[in-house]
Amino acid sequence: MSKEIKGFSKLTKKEKIEWLSKSCFKDGDSAKKILTQYWNIDSNLQKLHDEFSENTISNYYLPFAIAPNFLINNKIYTVPMTIEESSVVAAASKSAKFWMKNGGFKAEVIDSEKIGQVHFLFSGDKKILLEYFNFVKPYLFESTKEITKKMESRGGGINSIELIDKTSELDGYYQIFATFNTVDAMGANFINSCLEEFAETFYKSVLKFNHRELKQKDIEIIMSILSNFVPKCLVKSSVSCRVTELNKLEPETKNFAEKIVRAIEIANIDIYRAVTHNKGIMNGIDAVAIATGNDFRAIEAGAHAYASDGKYKSLSRAYINNDIFYFELKLPLAVGTVGGVTNLHPLVKLALQILENPNSKELMNIIASVGLAQNFGALRSLVTSGIQKGHMKMHLTNLLNKHNASEKEKESALIYFKDKLVTSSNVENFIKKIR
Repeated sequence: MSKEIKGFSKLTKKEKIEWLSKSCFKDGDSAKKILTQYWNIDSNLQKLHDEFSENTISNYYLPFAIAPNFLINNKIYTVPMTIEESSVVAAASKSAKFWMKNGGFKAEVIDSEKIGQVHFLFSGDKKILLEYFNFVKPYLFESTKEITKKMESRGGGINSIELIDKTSELDGYYQIFATFNTVDAMGANFINSCLEEFAETFYKSVLKFNHRELKQKDIEIIMSILSNFVPKCLVKSSVSCRVTELNKLEPETKNFAEKIVRAIEIANIDIYRAVTHNKGIMNGIDAVAIATGNDFRAIEAGAHAYASDGKYKSLSRAYINNDIFYFELKLPLAVGTVGGVTNLHPLVKLALQILENPNSKELMNIIASVGLAQNFGALRSLVTSGIQKGHMKMHLTNLLNKHNASEKEKESALIYFKDKLVTSSNVENFIKKIR
């Protein structure tokens, strides 16, 4: 059982592990062995990883995989994916191979605007506040010149600053609502730095305004923070082919193309299905985001908010017109190819090199296309053999490893389960039988 400890962050890594092994484990030596065996033998590389976060004691490995044959905007990409879930990479690769023969993915960035807000309360006259905002707005731009200088040299910066009245929803609540272009950076630190400068300038400049009916005490800054909801940072990826060509992919399934269209219609009317449907899309998107050092939590939050416009629905769309099957995905996607760990993590650098060092818009196109491929792979399984057949075949190795199967036992299992149902109990019974 864990115990209270003071000054944990000041301990060395070894001291942290020593305390942990004594406080949380019956077999502390075994825990220490597991934690230290994941340390990198290169001390400088280990130090780099230790400094990505706080109170680090070890490394947590995830598979770094490759999905080849992605034809996107007439260019072939080999896509790095980082994910622990079985069958995701296989499904994406299989989908990419089919669509490569049918024109590939057509992707485009619709817009790349990002958003930040200063949230504040105001207790005075709304007309006076509007006058003050018009007065202070040039100072907000001026106060951030040093912060924006480098971003502006790359073609980015602050796009707009507005005053938003939210008093109908919360008494006295207003926002300074700003939009940004962060070019190839995800831009979180840049945006937050600008917003905090806005807040300080907005509060202090009351003295310059020198209006007898406006005092600093009338303004209470609550917080300044970027938004991970970026409905104007949009990307779309699409594929299309003749219905007859798509149906050839699953000749034993009647009306295969129509079934995919129906499956998405179901996701649009049933939230229980929609959430799982979109989770499958995010399997592909998150895997590339993690591999390229992007914030998959922010991407997830933004995507699900976008899917909830009025009613939670599918992020993807499919329809048939004049015997052509159309399949597309549109979602908000704020990613970067510079800044953060993209300049630090060796595997992230390598991942971007594998993708031929894309800019942020190219990376948006790639990520959206992988999400669409993943969705197609999942729907293909669902409307034909079912999701478990392929998934559990891929999961077989994990189940065998759970029983510490030898290489010889694994070979026997692969042969045995070639035409049999893979389940946890069936694998356990098989292992017991051959032993």
